[in-house]
Amino acid sequence: MTEKDPEMSFWEHLEALRWTIFRSVIALLAFAIIAFVAMPYLYDSVIMAPTRPDFFLYNYLCKLSSGLSFFPNFCDESFQLTVININLTSQFFRHMSTALWLAFICSFPYIIFEIWRFVSPALYQNERKNLKWAFLLTTLLFFLGCVVGYSAVFPMTLRFLGGYQLSESIINQISLDSYMDNFVLLIFMMGIVFELPVLSWLLSKLGFIDRSFFRKYRRHAIVVLLILAAVITPSGDPFTLSVVFIPLYFLFELSAFFVRKQQGSEAEATAS
Repeated sequence: MTEKDPEMSFWEHLEALRWTIFRSVIALLAFAIIAFVAMPYLYDSVIMAPTRPDFFLYNYLCKLSSGLSFFPNFCDESFQLTVININLTSQFFRHMSTALWLAFICSFPYIIFEIWRFVSPALYQNERKNLKWAFLLTTLLFFLGCVVGYSAVFPMTLRFLGGYQLSESIINQISLDSYMDNFVLLIFMMGIVFELPVLSWLLSKLGFIDRSFFRKYRRHAIVVLLILAAVITPSGDPFTLSVVFIPLYFLFELSAFFVRKQQGSEAEATAS
């Protein structure tokens, strides 16, 4: 095991932390300014895109469903959700808050790098190598989760809930605040959920779980994930449910790959 870097004093650690926070805030503000300037274009072309029938997911599913009778109909060109604003200040504050959210997403890899640079001097060489890959995997999985949330989970949820009517006399008029709250919630929730393999790896390193845990509770996990998928996309058709369930179950199996094998089997292998 390679030695750690020379130890720093308390005040040196505090100074390093101060510069870490300062550089992270500067990066966040820089991306926020860029996002603020580009926000009108982003709203028209990206954020509001799932409200229109020409959204890329709907076009793809329309072509896919043309030859499969059990698929829901995604070829409805009349689908169009109108988002309205009922609060005088909502558009201005949504402009600012959305810019900050997008800035956080864009600066996330740099913030992770700054955290890594701050903690790495206190680690041994083999610990640095493992933690470096953990930080990299955390970033990739977070972005992958956000992409899945934007391109699949949110549009499917929006399409179902936006067209759901308790009575024909009730017209759905979606407010800007309601639309953006669900947009941010679902996308970031998928980004966090996709961190499950990293969390499993950390719990395995701490000795809380091993691979036998996933074999033992696989059936329980399937039920829980089906319930979670049904909550995220409250649609009645199996296809919409599977759009969320399949990535979640894949994460469960991927998490099992990252944890260590059962302790008893490792001991037997060592003895042999």
